[in-house]
Amino acid sequence: MSEWTGVLRLDVEDKQGRTVAKNVYFQGALKVMRPIYHDDSGQVCYYILNPGGGYLDGDRYHINILLEEQARLTLTTQSATKVYKTPNNYAYQETEIHLKKGSYLEYIPDPLIAYEHAKYKQKNIIRMEKGSTFLYSDIMTPGWSPHGGKFSYEMVQLLNEIYMDDELVVYDHIKLQPASQKMNSLGFMEGYSHLGSMIVIGEQTNNDLIDRLYDLISTDDNKYEIGISRLRVPGFAVRMLSNSTQEIERVFNTIHHTVSTDWFNIKPSSLRKY
Repeated sequence: MSEWTGVLRLDVEDKQGRTVAKNVYFQGALKVMRPIYHDDSGQVCYYILNPGGGYLDGDRYHINILLEEQARLTLTTQSATKVYKTPNNYAYQETEIHLKKGSYLEYIPDPLIAYEHAKYKQKNIIRMEKGSTFLYSDIMTPGWSPHGGKFSYEMVQLLNEIYMDDELVVYDHIKLQPASQKMNSLGFMEGYSHLGSMIVIGEQTNNDLIDRLYDLISTDDNKYEIGISRLRVPGFAVRMLSNSTQEIERVFNTIHHTVSTDWFNIKPSSLRKY
């Protein structure tokens, strides 16, 4: 066994309009379920499994995903990523994604839940060829604490690097350390407990889409705060603060549905596991 607690490699390719596995390899505490086809579009869906049930002290995970030209993949997880107490060393997950021309990846993991005294680092490296499309979301949720505090974890660090034809075009870095930061202040969580992020990159992005999304997700109530921004490449990023995982999921599902139907004329299937 290598230094990794779990390793997963998944390569997919297009075969006459249907995306199939070219290579599947896993070792340790990572696995994938059999492929699922939700409709007749040819797009395949894989669920990542963690038989261990959660991330523990010093755990290290590595995921490598490759989409050949015209391949279409939905990638999600079987359940939330639960990070428990890490008294000595932080838990770490690194994901490398390669998207070739004409491919489309929806990477929609379940929420990350950081429990009391948890330390967690996550790094996603996405390498895209021009003409590929990428949709990604993540939700950070504080775990239960015996003291009832919202921010009992020690550190959560989330890093996304996106390259287009080997040029760095998106660098997104979030680092939360409740012990040394005023979590409820402006610029941090601003009175909310849950954080959602979404990144969508596709050549079909235009101002009309951004305007329609803004109208769909804007709100006058106090359930959440949200912002949407264009990227330097065709695409956009969304950041959302809320006190509810379900509220973030609802808004992100609205965005996902709009993008999928506009760009590919496909209605996304439900990925919920309960």
